[in-house]
Amino acid sequence: MALAFFVTNAVAQSMQAALATATDVGTAAVINIYDGSMPATADAAITGNVLAQLTCATTMFTATTAANPSVLTAGAISSDTSADSTGTASHFRILTQSGGTVIAQGSVGTATCDLILNTVAVTSGSTVAITAATISLPTG
Repeated sequence: MALAFFVTNAVAQSMQAALATATDVGTAAVINIYDGSMPATADAAITGNVLAQLTCATTMFTATTAANPSVLTAGAISSDTSADSTGTASHFRILTQSGGTVIAQGSVGTATCDLILNTVAVTSGSTVAITAATISLPTG
């Protein structure tokens, strides 16, 4: 893993725009929350059970700006008001739509993770909400 890897602001903005475009294919991107071990890559077969599925706005991310080209911030994401299963949330995947193409994956938690949730202790029928969703690239 590169610990001192940076891209230019212009490259970051282009990369983030491509990611934003990829998530918006289909009706509306979804974020599936899973328990169990996270797969080694987003290309690997999914593991764990779907605990919840949250639907994103038709345009998932706000556009980057020249002043902040490395950060994509998610727009409105609807809470799942009736979680599918009971378990401890450990990872997520962004898909183009329900049953769609996998775009990305990452860790979940209530702090210091790729995706911040209201709780990782999910109970079937409970509400699961995302409190923060950004994707950042190292620039400089």
